Amino acid sequence: MSIVIAIANQKGGVGKTTTAINLAAAFAQRGRRVLLLDLDPQGNSSISFLDPQTVDLSAYEMLIDGGALTGYIYRTAVEGLEMIPSRISLAKLESKLVGDFDAPFRLKDRLEALRDQYDVVFIDTPPTLGLITVNALVAASHVLIPIQSSYFALEGTDDLLETIEKVKARPNPNLRVIGVVVTLHDKRTTLAREVHEQIRNVFGAQMFETVITKSVRLEEAPAYKESIFSFAPQSSGALEYAKLCEEVISRV
Repeated sequence: MSIVIAIANQKGGVGKTTTAINLAAAFAQRGRRVLLLDLDPQGNSSISFLDPQTVDLSAYEMLIDGGALTGYIYRTAVEGLEMIPSRISLAKLESKLVGDFDAPFRLKDRLEALRDQYDVVFIDTPPTLGLITVNALVAASHVLIPIQSSYFALEGTDDLLETIEKVKARPNPNLRVIGVVVTLHDKRTTLAREVHEQIRNVFGAQMFETVITKSVRLEEAPAYKESIFSFAPQSSGALEYAKLCEEVISRV
């Protein structure tokens, strides 16, 4: 396993979870062995595939307790896609690990045991730049940045890019940004088109050609514990995430 993709942006509501669950499903549909790791204490990726009542062990226990990883991994209804879920207890991680010399490396060390088990790991990160996100960046080979097509799209992006550079400078020199994807795009509005152009001016060749448009189907699918590909396979969301998957594959 050489591909670990952290999906990161410290802004909330930019489509991180939607991107994580549907890219993971898209890779699985293409025959890859995929692990989706939910590192957001809100656990939205987890409840998109799993019944919370069936989750006994989560990412929090995995990072705190150690031991064999098999108890933390759950199968989903998507063939080839497994996940390590999150619960609200993950919010306690920073205070629990504060002062530990290996705190930023916990996830990287834990994933080493899964090196031969999966082709790709996707990490859904929280909307912060704290220790949890740093763990994801230290463990990752690539970062994918979703940016919402809205007026405040680029606000805070400098902080994220600075954090990525700091991680590259010391603990993870091989980390690279695989690309930036525009999400929640409403192509009917002039503002959205202007913001898209602004984002392209900032990121240039790092931009994916695929744009994820606003879609009711994308919002509905998690409520039925499905990815967009089984819930609405002919929808714009399914077609766009399939196209994004191909772009990601071509870059890794």
